[in-house]
Parts: sequence; structure tokens; C-alpha cells
Amino acid sequence: MLERTYVITGAASGIGRATSDLLKERGAKVIGVDIHDVDISADLSTPLGRKNAATEATELSGGNIDGVIACAGSLRAKPQTVSVNFFGATEFLHFLRPILEKSSAPRVVITSSMASLLPISPELVAEMLAGNEEAALVSAQKLVTQGRETADLIYNSTKRAISRWVRRECVKAEWAGAGIALNAVGPGTVETPMVARLVENPASLVALDSLIPMPLNYHLKARQVGYLLAWLTSDENTHTTGQTIYIDGGADASIRADDIWS
Repeated sequence: MLERTYVITGAASGIGRATSDLLKERGAKVIGVDIHDVDISADLSTPLGRKNAATEATELSGGNIDGVIACAGSLRAKPQTVSVNFFGATEFLHFLRPILEKSSAPRVVITSSMASLLPISPELVAEMLAGNEEAALVSAQKLVTQGRETADLIYNSTKRAISRWVRRECVKAEWAGAGIALNAVGPGTVETPMVARLVENPASLVALDSLIPMPLNYHLKARQVGYLLAWLTSDENTHTTGQTIYIDGGADASIRADDIWS
């Protein structure tokens, strides 16, 4: 099997770090992108940061990229979360897509979340899907101004927008027509530094588990998500595209039961 080259954002910790380690163990070349302690230090919350990161990734890869795994994200109830979670993934992929086309088996996965099924701001989601970052940031700030409850909609909205963007884009000529499988994964609660403060606090843990019930094996380890990301971006995945695959211990089935076709 030929060595595959991957670019992973959010590679310094959590799911990104675990997936990077897993792929390296399997013999892949991995180029990590994050704000520190990786191959490419970049701020994906800014347009310039995304463009520069893509340029560096292209150079480090020698113009040969087989897979991109976009794990960079933020849980903060702030407007910047819009820029990191949504535009930090989609615009970064826009810059790398022409390089991916050259691969014999190009694959892309973005980390969405079970939160994509929770309450959202339709206005904010629509602005992200329209590619209007400026308007989306204004809407996110309005949610923050209205209070904590509405501010919490920001994260959910970024993940809903990711899952919808993947479905919209995956069948287009520039993706499917170029043989690029484009998917998302929707983890339940993952034991990462980003959620540590939530699971360590008894009160917030109860609230979290009520929102995201996980009857099968409870919370995830980051590496368990990495196994799914690795398969989706492997040459074995020839036809799975446009999906948000929930790796959630049964949370989706608990919340929506069989009401997913209406």
C-alpha cells in the first residue's frame, strides 16, 4: 500500500491529536495544523490564517495530499467560534481542494457533533451556508448580547451548518466529480481537554448527559473517533459521501428515535 499524506487541523490535542497519532502508527505522513506544537502554526479563525496554512500544507506535502481531516474547533459561546468551526474548515478546504484532486483516492472529513441535532439559530446557520462570515459574526454577537442561553446556540449552529454544507457540496462536480469523498462525523461526548471542565463538574455532567444520552459504552475516547476518521479518509471508502456519521453511543437514536425521514 502506498503511503498516504494527510493534513489534520486541530492536531495539537483532542480528536485531532489522537487521529494524527493513529495514522502515523499506520505509516501515513501527517501534517498537523494548530495554533501551537504542530507542523504548521496557524490561526484558522482568520481568512489570512486559513490561506497561509493551506499554502504551507501544500509546500510541506510536496503538492501531494490524499486526505484532509478538519478537527479544529472551539466550544466557546463567542462569535469567534463561527470563524473557527465553520469558516476555518470550509475555507481551508476550498484552498486545498485543487491539490486533493491530484490524489488517486482523495478524502475529506470534518468534525461536526451531536450538537448539530440540538437547538440552533436558523439565521446564523443560513449566513454561514451563504458564505457570509461578516454577517454571521454580527448575528453571533447578537446572540451573545441576548444572554447565555442564546449564546449557547452558536456552537450548535456551527455544527449544523457543517453537516448541511457537507450534504450540499458533496455531490458537486468539484467534489464528487473529482472523486473526493466529503463527509462529517458527529461525536457524542468525547473525553478531550476541550470538554474536561464540563465532565469534571458534577452538575454540568448531569446536564450534558441529559442532552446527549449515550447508553452504549458511555463517553468516547478521542482515539475511538480517530478510527472512524481514518476509515472515512482511507482508499477503502469509495462511496460514502455527504454523510454525518454519528459516533455517539446511541445518542441520536435516543433523541430522535426513528423520526429521521419526515
